[in-house]
Amino acid sequence: MATTITIEQVKNLRDQTGISVMQCKKALEEAGGDTEKALVILRKKSGELAAKKGDRTFGAGSVQAYIHATGQVGAMVELVCETDFVSGNDEFKTLARDIAMHVTASNPKFLKKDDIDEKARETAKSVFIEEVKSKPAAMQEKILEGKLATYFGEMVLLNQPFIKNPELTIEALIAAAVQKFGEKIEIARFTRFAVLEK
Repeated sequence: MATTITIEQVKNLRDQTGISVMQCKKALEEAGGDTEKALVILRKKSGELAAKKGDRTFGAGSVQAYIHATGQVGAMVELVCETDFVSGNDEFKTLARDIAMHVTASNPKFLKKDDIDEKARETAKSVFIEEVKSKPAAMQEKILEGKLATYFGEMVLLNQPFIKNPELTIEALIAAAVQKFGEKIEIARFTRFAVLEK
């Protein structure tokens, strides 16, 4: 027998995600009325949708900034999308501002994994090679790769847990926005500023 999904359940899921009523209702039906399962289903679908929209081109965007209350640190983020209709949306601008706040707090060095240059890799590798020397020879390479992945994972913006919801990475946050707005969305670039210490 099918589970009855109430309007209140759909409304609550929509309020949590910002995703359309129909998608929330379908996810709740698929999850048998379990909100937590419905959230997982929506996240999975947002990743699939983002992958499908990967070949579309950008034609619009928004630059947003966040300055910490101390006035000592801040960031600017350029978030791009396909149309002016989405880039002019207040929720899209809020997303860009939230990412700028995250950049201010977390100080990432790279946007994505592919941005890590060879010099940075070699420098980190030289440090971690010393740490794995005492490990069994057969395991050294695997341990070294794990240490490098962890080290650089914390520096890559898209891999970082979002400060407002650590259950989501920045990449998952963008994927959810693709599902919500129905367009390809990407962080084009970011810059973090901090007052130099004397």
